Amino acid sequence: MGLTKSDLFTKEQNELANMAKAIAHPARIAILQHLVKMNACVTGDLVNELGLAQATTSQHLKELKNAGIIQGTVEGASVCYCIDPRVWKQYKNVFHAFFGEVKIEDSRCC
Repeated sequence: MGLTKSDLFTKEQNELANMAKAIAHPARIAILQHLVKMNACVTGDLVNELGLAQATTSQHLKELKNAGIIQGTVEGASVCYCIDPRVWKQYKNVFHAFFGEVKIEDSRCC
C-alpha cells in the first residue's frame, strides 16, 4: 500500500493541521467563544446565539466534540456543552509553539 499524503509530514505537522481544521469555520469559532463566555451552554441557546439552523449547529458541535475541544453531557432532552480545559490548553500550547518558533523580522521580503 502506498503512502498517504499525511505520511509525508511529521506527527506534529499532522496534529497541528487537524487542530486547525477543527476550528477552521467561523461558526465553530463563534461556538467556542460563546462557550468560553458562558462557561457552559445547551444546544438551543447556541442555535439562538448563532442564528443557524439546529441541524447546522449540531453538525458544528459534532465536529468540535470529535476533535475533543468540547464535551457534552445529556441533561433530559438537551445536551449541555462546555470547553474541555485539558484539550483547550493543548490547543493553546500547540498554536503558541507553532507561531513562536519563527522569528520574523520587521522587514519586507516581497
